[in-house]
Amino acid sequence: MNKLLILGAGTAGTMMLNKFHRVLDPMEWEITIIDHNETHFYQPGFLFIPFGVYKQEDVIKPKRDFFPEKVNVVMEVIDKIIPQENKVYLHDGTELVYDYLIIATGSEIAPEETEGLKGELWHKKIFDFYTLEGAMNLAKFFETWEGGRLVINITEMPIKCPVAPLEFAFLADWFFTEKGMRDKVQITFVTPLSSAFTKEKCAEVMSDYLKEKNIETIVDFNTGKVDNEKCKIISWDEREVLFDCLVTIPTNKGDECIARSGMGDELNFVPTDKYTLQSKDYKNIFVIGDATNLPSSKAGSVAHFQSEVLFENFLSIIKGEEMKAKFDGHANCFIESGFGKALMIDFNYETEPMKGSYPVPLIGPFKLLQETRINHFGKLMFKWTYWNLLIRGRELPVSNEMSMSGKIKEEETKK
Repeated sequence: MNKLLILGAGTAGTMMLNKFHRVLDPMEWEITIIDHNETHFYQPGFLFIPFGVYKQEDVIKPKRDFFPEKVNVVMEVIDKIIPQENKVYLHDGTELVYDYLIIATGSEIAPEETEGLKGELWHKKIFDFYTLEGAMNLAKFFETWEGGRLVINITEMPIKCPVAPLEFAFLADWFFTEKGMRDKVQITFVTPLSSAFTKEKCAEVMSDYLKEKNIETIVDFNTGKVDNEKCKIISWDEREVLFDCLVTIPTNKGDECIARSGMGDELNFVPTDKYTLQSKDYKNIFVIGDATNLPSSKAGSVAHFQSEVLFENFLSIIKGEEMKAKFDGHANCFIESGFGKALMIDFNYETEPMKGSYPVPLIGPFKLLQETRINHFGKLMFKWTYWNLLIRGRELPVSNEMSMSGKIKEEETKK
């Protein structure tokens, strides 16, 4: 009996569980998934909670609702992996043996990595929205806040969903405008990047939106510490930004079990082949989603595109065949721009976001790098797609490889 072990039952792990359960013969394969939390979080929905668009019940469901029957489910904290022995140890002392391992342990915020960030103002005047608790506390704060300096600060890269901090800034502009108090709120976007986003073409568009919405942008700001007494963030080069409300995107790190296993980099992300998704160090281990150290975005769409590649390559490996599927770094996402509109971007390792239509040329219905209401509805409709199709490992009508079809090259836009 071959043993397939999946570590992590978030988006990526649950997708892989469902995909392999459909094709692997139960007489030949034993599939086990391990996680320590019974609740599945729809993390893209956390962004909307502070602004009253979603409530807690919109973003949580029991994980077991998405597990197929007749798979082994173990709810326990993962202690460490011993890859040389093909073993995984759990916190309760249980030892599990595997023939193949899929690491889908994700990433989490680590505010303790920044001096003073998780101090006396944590969830009082300093909030995150990358956790349900942080988003809920921020929603309560905004209900009675009378205005002041709202600072959105990315502590360091990489982070989950790199566009989310920008979306937060745009939604805050809309939210406080609707409340009739935008003139009382000074919004500042502070980033360690040298521009508004990681991709140049998209960064240019985002910078224009920030200016139009009267959102100050401070770049190349590497946060060193937070002064809770004087309410300011201080960079390593001693620049300072004052706040009355700080919305932080703390350091993101991989699971601590990766550190205990000696398998990760300084942020606990696992060295992974950027094309095959195979571990760089162990041939019978694959890595997916936020757990990887790949130069692609840490986002749900990326995990979905990766899942197709990992699925094909895993089936090739167990047949003794050469891996042929290649992950090209494909990512796409909607960017909420406020006032019931959004943009969409589609890119990969090599190709910058472009204007055009997605997924069907000319027809769309979504427009790339353009603000439309349809894009906004697409963002909201994605929640249904996520719960009903994506994490169930169902096929979606989009290719895991980025297509140039429907995209307008820069030289064409200048004609």
